[in-house]
Amino acid sequence: MKFNFNAIANAISVASGVTLAGIIGVGTYVYVNKDAIIEDIKKDAIESIGGGAIGGALTGDIGTPKASAPQGSSLGLPVPGGF
Repeated sequence: MKFNFNAIANAISVASGVTLAGIIGVGTYVYVNKDAIIEDIKKDAIESIGGGAIGGALTGDIGTPKASAPQGSSLGLPVPGGF
């Protein structure tokens, strides 16, 4: 099978064009819908934070640690100046 330079250059050119079109398409979609995307992310963040705080308030678990290390423990990590 014989390849010539023109065939290779054309294949690279087509691949480059498809990639560029994809990048432009995704960038345009994000630019046009940026406000909706930001609002969705804000809504999800508020729901995840608010839902946890409300759930903790209803069960009385606010401020109660789930697990704690023993007193004086460094969890296996060196403590600067520790004894």
